[in-house]
Amino acid sequence: MKPGIHPEYLPTKFTCACGNVLETYSTLGGDRHIEICSNCHPFFRGDGKQRVMDTAGRIEKFNRRYKRAS
Repeated sequence: MKPGIHPEYLPTKFTCACGNVLETYSTLGGDRHIEICSNCHPFFRGDGKQRVMDTAGRIEKFNRRYKRAS
């Protein structure tokens, strides 16, 4: 690696609006505030795993909207 061309990685603390704090390294450094994280986003559960979506209900809604036969 060439010296002097790579960005410096600094400890960074991301604080979500829900209160969750993520500590990592970033080129930004310092304290950052974010609006949404994997802890409070509706697509994820609190443990960070994906939630199973109700696709059957969504398909029926789509078919009703565009009047398609099942």
